[in-house]
Order: sequence, then C-alpha cells, then structure tokens
Amino acid sequence: MKNKQITAREEIIRDCENIIVKVGTRLLTDTQRIAVFIAGINSMRKKGKKVLLVTSGAVGLGMQQLGLKKRPTELSEVQALAAIGQSKLMGLYEQECRKFGFLPAQLLLTADDLRDRERHLNVLNCIHSLWNNNVLPIINENDSVSVDELKFGDNDILSALLATMTRSRLTIILTTEEGLREKVDGKLADRVSLVEKIDDNLKSSASGTDNSTFSIGGMISKLRAAEMVNTAGDYLWIADGRQDSTLEDILNGKDIGTLFVPAMKARMDSKKRWIKYFSRCHGKITVDAGAAEAVKCKGRSLLPSGITAINGKFKRGDTLEISGPDGKVIGRGLSNFSSEECALLMGVQSSDIKNILKRDADDEIIHRNNLAVVA
Repeated sequence: MKNKQITAREEIIRDCENIIVKVGTRLLTDTQRIAVFIAGINSMRKKGKKVLLVTSGAVGLGMQQLGLKKRPTELSEVQALAAIGQSKLMGLYEQECRKFGFLPAQLLLTADDLRDRERHLNVLNCIHSLWNNNVLPIINENDSVSVDELKFGDNDILSALLATMTRSRLTIILTTEEGLREKVDGKLADRVSLVEKIDDNLKSSASGTDNSTFSIGGMISKLRAAEMVNTAGDYLWIADGRQDSTLEDILNGKDIGTLFVPAMKARMDSKKRWIKYFSRCHGKITVDAGAAEAVKCKGRSLLPSGITAINGKFKRGDTLEISGPDGKVIGRGLSNFSSEECALLMGVQSSDIKNILKRDADDEIIHRNNLAVVA
C-alpha cells in the first residue's frame, strides 16, 4: 500500500492542468542550468500541462555582463543591471525553448499590474492567450522600473500571486535546499516530506527563533507563498533545483522535496481570490466579538449590528478591511454602502436599514459571497 506522501504527489500531478515553476537567483548563477530547467518544463508540456515560469537572475546576469563582483546599493544602478541582464536572460531561455520546438514570451510585472483590476485582467488574458498558442510565459518582476511601493517583495510571493490569479493547482519552487528539514538538537536532520498545516511554530522556525522544530534557511518567503497558495485551496512543492532530474521526478510523483497540502479540499472562487490577494482597500470596519466570530468561523455576512467603528472614505463596491475588537484584520470584502451610509447604519438592525436610508437597500454591509476571510 502506498504511503500518504507518495499518494498526495501522484494525485496532484495527475489532477493539475496549470503549473507555476519558479527558479531562484542562486540556481541561475550557472546559466547552463537553464537548459536543464527548460528540458524539465518540456516534459511537463508533453504531458499536457500548461506551464508558467517565474524566473529571477536578471540583475546577476547584468553584473556578469559588466564584470561586477559586488551588487551595487544605488537603486538606479540595480535597475540598470536588471535592464542589461533581462535581455541576456531571455535570449538564453529562447535558445533552449527553440530546441524543443516552442517559443517563450516575456512579461515584466510590477505589483500595480496585478492590483489594478483592468491591468490584472489584461495580464491574465495574455497568459491564457500564450498558453492557447503553445507559448511558455516567462515572468519576472520589472526591476528596471520597480521601487519599494511597486515591488512584490520577492519572486516566491510573485509565484504565489500568479498561481492564485491563474487558478494553477500546483506551484513548484526550485531552490538550493532539498526541502524543509527538521531540526534536532540545533542541527539539520531529515527532510520533511509533507506539510498539512503551516502553524506558528513552523513560521517561527523560518525566522531563526530558538527551540524551533524545523530549520529552513531562506524559507521564510517560501512559507508565506505556501500559505497563500494553500489558503486558496492549491498545492505548493519546494524541491532541489540543483538536481537535473527534479522536474522529471516531480512529474512522476516521486517523494522528493516538501509538498504543502491545503487543509480544505474546496478551492477559493475567483472573486474571493481577487478580493483577498489583489484588490486595494479603501477603508476599514471594526466589529465586535460576535460579528468577528460569525464572519471568521461561521461564513456569515457582515451585518450592521456588529459594527463598532468605521475608518476611511469609500463608496459602494469598494474593498474594505474588517478588523475584530483586538484590531487584528480578519477579512476583506466589497461594501454594499458608502462610508457615509455605513456611519448611519453602525450598530443598527438589518430590518431598520431601509427606514434609515429612505430607500431600498441590501440587508448586509458585506455579503458573504463578496467576503474573504484573512486570518
């Protein structure tokens, strides 16, 4: 009888249609590895999988082109290196893709490209059009123009956002570690094959706190990415990109790396993915303990009776943060009312809404179908 780790891997490979593959900078210090990654991606494509590649490495290649040994600290210099290295990077990818008879396409993104609804849909439509034309989308952060407020943080997070956006069932992050590893008596021990819950202990271990169960080394952002993907109902697989056979082994469902499994089988719908991960918040509503429990634990709509405070100026249809009495954000949702109307409705019963506003109106401030739980 197969063990749980093998079964989970075989099932996700069998069931997934779209796959996100992310390759980190450290793996691309040797550009000859690009041939290995594209060969693995080609095997996935031959099995009918639609693959999207998220790649780092542009700044590093720019440094190589200019013969620099140390990464500069000036933003404009880093942006220039990215501009130099990006064309070289895509040239190498195109060279390898053509060997297998398909083309790559480059998309350079900033965080604003995914936060703005129209641009978000344009990016999504472009990706699907590329897939439909048998082209490999290759995505990187647009480091030549990005500043702090436009950055994703890193390409692990970008990969998770793209997986959420494209409803990709599996995200593969290739790294220079064999996967998540246990820590015993302060020393690295066995690889963890399967993670079914990312708890506080696991998170604290990633930041190097004492008495942790696992030592991950550079895995903080990967845990954040896994949590995002798992919350949406999808899978994330961390594996060692230094091994030539890694993508083939994943395709064959072998027990390598660490597979992060979603707790819930139900997948988050597209509207809630947009609300939770991409939409900009225009205001904040604070609720009492009863309303917080109803929203967070019972899947209920947010009613006016539970509201204790309103912050910000917003209109009907804007995204709002919902905070519990302790100030912790518990959800995000689309408001049925403006900030001025919410101020009039705060603490009242739903049955009184129409009389207060002197018009027909919804019974909920935020309907559960337009609400995504955050914590």
